[in-house]
Amino acid sequence: METSFSLSPALTKEERYQQFIPLLTAYIAGETEAISVLANVSAALHEAFHHFWVGFYLVKDAHQLVLGPFQGSAACFRIRRGRGVCGTAWAACRTQVVPDVEQFPGHIACSSLSRSEIVVPLVQEGEVVGVLDIDSDQLNQFDETDRLYLEQVARLITQTVSLR
Repeated sequence: METSFSLSPALTKEERYQQFIPLLTAYIAGETEAISVLANVSAALHEAFHHFWVGFYLVKDAHQLVLGPFQGSAACFRIRRGRGVCGTAWAACRTQVVPDVEQFPGHIACSSLSRSEIVVPLVQEGEVVGVLDIDSDQLNQFDETDRLYLEQVARLITQTVSLR
């Protein structure tokens, strides 16, 4: 099944998400291989929104996040719970929207080009099992619209495949 996630730049951000979510839902429906789903979700988000970095970190051994599938430049391999934006989203079980990563206490600079970030927890059976991490090379790129729709993406993933 060939699917293009290229969306018109003339659309508003919300309109792009409104087109993206049904495409992604249909694309991953019925797939059971978690790594394949995460890889294609990161590729689809990267293609549709042209972010600097899109990827996943997965909880391993209850004390660290380990790099999973992603699109973009090389990234940190491991992140401790409560450390940086990803570790904070995991510990708080809450989406973190960071307009300027330089202002985030304890930010982990995997790339000096990253300027703003959003991290959405992936929750299954009441526990965070990973995070969706998206970085921009521009300040103030993420807002309430991104949070709303990326939390939908996270729920779609956790309803489709097991990350445990």
